[in-house]
Amino acid sequence: NALKVLNRLKQAGFDAYLVGGGVRDLLLGHEPKDFDIATNATPEEVRNVFRNCRLIGRRFRLAHVFFGREIVEVATFRGSNTEVGSDAQVTENGMILRDNVYGSITEDALRRDFTVNALYYNIADFSLVDYAGGLVDIEQGRLRLIGDDPVARYREDPVRMLRAVRFACKLGFIIDPDCAAPIRDLAPLLAEISPARLFDETLKLFHSGYALPAFEKLRHHDLFAQLFPETDACLAREDHAFPITFVSRGLNNTDQRILEGKPVAPAFLFAVLL
Repeated sequence: NALKVLNRLKQAGFDAYLVGGGVRDLLLGHEPKDFDIATNATPEEVRNVFRNCRLIGRRFRLAHVFFGREIVEVATFRGSNTEVGSDAQVTENGMILRDNVYGSITEDALRRDFTVNALYYNIADFSLVDYAGGLVDIEQGRLRLIGDDPVARYREDPVRMLRAVRFACKLGFIIDPDCAAPIRDLAPLLAEISPARLFDETLKLFHSGYALPAFEKLRHHDLFAQLFPETDACLAREDHAFPITFVSRGLNNTDQRILEGKPVAPAFLFAVLL
């Protein structure tokens, strides 16, 4: 279905690339969970090409192309959000609230979070396009933010700190020391993120088969206290190590169920943590 979207966009005269986690996972020999596409077509132009398409989002306007229950997400290349009069909103802290500024593939690549997520597969000539050194980082097992200022990148979207932990656990990569260093000081910025988005990120962290290592890494970077302050306070005054053992066993149980293909429920996860 992703190939159908890529080919249809190409036939309609647009540039279309497979991008992000799908490309990264294929290079690592993993089976991608989903495929994302980046194009120079605007969301409205994508909708004109596909009848089975719906536009979603205000913060990031995206096109979803439906194939039964499967969705292929199509994003227009993002440009710089610093232009005067552009359709972008940024808080005083540097967090991006709204971003519908379109640009070139080069700008789009440099706007992404981690180098390993900024690889593009070009349907036109079957080439791999890498503007940020992501291929080298994949070969070296390193998770690195794009750009020279990790603090600014985390301020743009504090959820990137949680994503750093998630990708490090999922891929078995190390977080680049320059990218890991500011996380503890910036962890309180997660308070500015909506509960709904934090809930989604928490499920991705704990319902992907590496809940226990994610929990340990979140605590190491002082991120766990931002998500579960009462649990963190309880763990700090351990009673014969009971709370940490209880949580560890609950998370390990979740990982085992996922490994065995059994269902898992957010209710159990939150019951353990709370």
